[in-house]
Amino acid sequence: MAIKPNKHDMPVQEASLRAKNFSEVALGYTKELAVAEADRCLNCKNRPCVEGCPVNVSIPEFISKIKQNDFEGAYNVISQSSSLPAVCGRVCPQETQCESKCTLGIKFEPVAIGRLERFVADYHNANFKGKPVPPKPNGFKVAVVGSGPSGLACAGDLAKKGYKVTVFEALHEAGGVLVYGIPEFRLPKDIVKKEVETLQQYGVEIQTNVVVGKTLTVDELFEDGYSAVFIGSGAGLPRFMGIKGEGLKGVYSANEFLTRANLMKAYEKGAHTPVMHAKNVAVVGGGNVAMDAARTALRLGAQNVYIVYRRSMAELPARKEEVEHAEEEGVKFEILRNPVEILGYKNENDRRDIKNGCVTGIKLIKCELGEPDEKGRRRPVEVAGSEYVLPVDCVIMAIGTSPNPLIKNTTAGLEVNKHGGIIVEEATGATSKQGVFAGGDAVTGAATVILAMGAGKTAAKAIDEYLSKKGK
Repeated sequence: MAIKPNKHDMPVQEASLRAKNFSEVALGYTKELAVAEADRCLNCKNRPCVEGCPVNVSIPEFISKIKQNDFEGAYNVISQSSSLPAVCGRVCPQETQCESKCTLGIKFEPVAIGRLERFVADYHNANFKGKPVPPKPNGFKVAVVGSGPSGLACAGDLAKKGYKVTVFEALHEAGGVLVYGIPEFRLPKDIVKKEVETLQQYGVEIQTNVVVGKTLTVDELFEDGYSAVFIGSGAGLPRFMGIKGEGLKGVYSANEFLTRANLMKAYEKGAHTPVMHAKNVAVVGGGNVAMDAARTALRLGAQNVYIVYRRSMAELPARKEEVEHAEEEGVKFEILRNPVEILGYKNENDRRDIKNGCVTGIKLIKCELGEPDEKGRRRPVEVAGSEYVLPVDCVIMAIGTSPNPLIKNTTAGLEVNKHGGIIVEEATGATSKQGVFAGGDAVTGAATVILAMGAGKTAAKAIDEYLSKKGK
């Protein structure tokens, strides 16, 4: 039978409809589509796709189960390596990881591995009624700081080995960036809640509203009987450009804007947290977070939403799928542009449209691409005299985040780099402080969900080996 050269399309909401609601955009494969897509897999003996997966899911094996209509069997294969399959199937950049290694991709489009993973996880969540059986306790307690992807992955792996794991989360809901950063239309929060509940069934305890470094310290965790600590506190400290006007009303960090919309559900009537319903919005940045912020602003009623990015469309770091969805929904791209100032009301007597805030526009300068920088990307070079004003009443800065310094400042002996990231041994996640391990964005700065999960799994393995030497 001839192999279909292209992936089977993912059913999605029609663009004009989805741009006005927060329901999930991608609707998921049916059983028939999943089996048909699985049939495209060549089942390579050397399994190059597994090499491209940061958590080493046995991809050919789970796809073979789908071919046999054994969807629960496929889930069991995935869950041996991944604690969050329904999440990863939605938000992982498979196109640059597992799918980029797919042999079929040499001649045709690669197998839609991510879409198949999502299908399997959703099928399991909808149909499986049993509960996992927690293993026999081994007598050791491990504390995990942060309930984002790295923390949950670490907690899940350790719990399955019999450790008593407690996850300490600063916010009132578990999930970290999965609940505060990624919009409902890309990752429904019920999906995250279900994944967290599965880990709790393995014995993981989650304590919310606990700010490690303030409510209690890392040293106090050891005093409370924990034998090891994993720090997966993420990178929640937003960055700004330092340009004039960033303190005006109507300027948000993407972190604040998305947290209000996602975790606090500011888009719902009667929500406890407000968010600006602006008419014209500029989002500065070109990554996935920028796309999330822009698409959220549209759904909150903005008439015009602009992505302001200093390089060209070809250099956009966001996933191709997210860029395409943003374009389909009506987001406009001001490329090769760099902000130089945010404009606002000159004085208290100049209050036109005060209900929309104090921002009146953003001054941009045109750019050209010059020589490559240290990462190989061509540097944007500003064109003198090319400034112009884009009229907007809201500006969202989505130019990256850094690790919060709270844990660093309250933990003696914990070394960090110049960006505030915790320094670790790459192979183990071990820090400079004995018994303390770290991973995810707290180490690398903002990165992908799956890379954070991989770091959590690496640390879990190292923690197990470390405690084994202490008499496990």
